[in-house]
Amino acid sequence: MPKTQHDSYAAFRVRDFRLFFVGMSVALIGTRVQTTAIYWDIFARTEQALSLGIVGLVQVIPVFALALPAGYLADRFNRKRVMMIGLLGTSLTSIGLAWLSMRQLDVTLIYAALALDAAIHSLTWPARSAILPQLVPDDTFANAMTWRSMSFQMSSVAGPALGGVVLLVSVSGAYVISAVSTLFFAIMLLFVRCEYAQQTTDRAANWRQFASSMFDGIRFVWHKRILLAVIGLDMFAVLFGGCIYLLPIFARKILKVSEVEYGYLLAAPAIGAMVTALLIAHLPPIQRAGRTLLLAVVGFGLATIVFGLSQSFLLSWAMLCLTGACDNVSVVIRHTLVQLLTPDQMRGRVSAVNTIFISTSNELGGFESGTVAHFFGPVVSVVSGGIGTLVVVVAAAFGSRTLRRFGPLAGSEPEELVADEDVIS
Repeated sequence: MPKTQHDSYAAFRVRDFRLFFVGMSVALIGTRVQTTAIYWDIFARTEQALSLGIVGLVQVIPVFALALPAGYLADRFNRKRVMMIGLLGTSLTSIGLAWLSMRQLDVTLIYAALALDAAIHSLTWPARSAILPQLVPDDTFANAMTWRSMSFQMSSVAGPALGGVVLLVSVSGAYVISAVSTLFFAIMLLFVRCEYAQQTTDRAANWRQFASSMFDGIRFVWHKRILLAVIGLDMFAVLFGGCIYLLPIFARKILKVSEVEYGYLLAAPAIGAMVTALLIAHLPPIQRAGRTLLLAVVGFGLATIVFGLSQSFLLSWAMLCLTGACDNVSVVIRHTLVQLLTPDQMRGRVSAVNTIFISTSNELGGFESGTVAHFFGPVVSVVSGGIGTLVVVVAAAFGSRTLRRFGPLAGSEPEELVADEDVIS
């Protein structure tokens, strides 16, 4: 039989995915411009590593409080409508940040605005994650997920690069750009056709089931041990190995570069990730996903260690590119498994669990990095984090037989992925 040709652009042949992709990409660029400004602005005002860590802390607290209810929201209500409300809300918080920046008000007010922004984002993120399978056919989903990851990486290149230039002119201008970009995404969603199965359960029954339903996602992930292994590995690797929150310190104090080069550093992980995403999109599906994932996280840890020790801008930039390349492999494998192994009526709640893990690794990891840097210095913080990532890989490899032996992403039945004898370390 002739071999079926791999279609690298299958997702873009679907109209609704094209609209979603364009709107999401523009919004992500604006968000990254805002993130670039936040880190630089707060460190320029305070000159304290701990102040950067607090940014992560105020953003992760709403996630822990709201992620599970948000998952229930995504499964009970129209996901497109939930997303649009959230986009309008984050546009308003960006406008608020612009006003605070122009008035040069106390940094505590910026933390409050970031907490509000994170709360709105937390309530809508599961809907954004779970809506994608409703836009493309099942056999196109893995390709759509790869391009979705590509969108994130492209925006993470363009956003910081643009943000570095914008910072030379106006910090508040970066927040205005973010507000406009999220409004654009909301407008694009108006034209996306998204099927929604209206829930017919009466309101009283909904409230009785609410508390129990919120935790269904946790129970599902716990029984799908391959999901638990993959999500847990990614969480602890980035929790210890993340250094993004400390980039203003490395740019200003160690590498001694300007706002523009700082933007290049912040964009570097996305450049590596974008190149990797392009390769994944044009190559056949990953056949030995478990081993590939473990090797990728090892590369992430080693690159983090070298970055922490480097005093060369070019070497530091290259190592950040490598961390992004390795991390993208984890992103594609994790998100593909989470969505394909989850029934549609559960995708919102399972995506909420995934959101908790992601935010724990990113924002709480930023707080951890900032705290260690405050007491021991940024170099110790980054290098020790990279070593911690390598320890996590060893623990995951020995703790999950299913992860070590896991093969291709496509074609596996859910029953094959449940290993009750596994112990996730």
